[in-house]
Amino acid sequence: MPGGRLTDEDRRQIAAGLAEGLGYTEIGRRLERPASTVMREVTRNGGPDDYRADRAQEATRHRARRPKQDPPHAPPPLADGQGRDPRVVRDVAGSVITLIEQQGMPTMTAKVLVCLLVTDSGTLTAADLVQQLRVSPASVSHAVAFLEQQGLLRRERVPGERRERYVIDGEIWLRSTLATVRMHTALVAELRSAAEALGPATPAGARFRDSADFLALMSETLTQVIHQWQQGQADRDAAGGAP
Repeated sequence: MPGGRLTDEDRRQIAAGLAEGLGYTEIGRRLERPASTVMREVTRNGGPDDYRADRAQEATRHRARRPKQDPPHAPPPLADGQGRDPRVVRDVAGSVITLIEQQGMPTMTAKVLVCLLVTDSGTLTAADLVQQLRVSPASVSHAVAFLEQQGLLRRERVPGERRERYVIDGEIWLRSTLATVRMHTALVAELRSAAEALGPATPAGARFRDSADFLALMSETLTQVIHQWQQGQADRDAAGGAP
């Protein structure tokens, strides 16, 4: 029933929905369940490209027979000033961490990022992260350095103290995309230089040339998206500030 445990029939419907190319929201609507429930089910059982209903059902039975443990990717329950159930926050965090890991981000880095994302203030100190994730300060430091390099967070001094805190906001993906565009710009120049050196008519040279052309097109498209986003934000701010 809606809200209870997923049944074998639910899993068959999830598999059918994925085969149709449906998103988690639409599959959840058909099952009368939250999209996050579907996302967690698919993520822990092979992902959208490898989800199988029978295998997921068997894996669930196997997990049910094991001693209960905290989810390996989820931070401990977070204090929540908005009245949310800390276990719900933890489940959301665990699902997002898994998805970000599947995109290639190191596990600890993903945990630090998601800890900041699920915090309403968008701000945590190194000590906060060490306590919540139960890891060493060095692990947090390495993860923060990576995220800062990618434009996903910034550092600022805690007012009146020597400590730093790490901050994210609604533009973290904008800054990350800008960093990607800058990286692609440098890479395109290098790839085109390599294509000329190897000979544009040779298979290797053509491969470098095609790679450069694709990345150049991607950067152009991303730049257009960035400008559209910035214009939309400016229009929204202007409308909000109007009497």
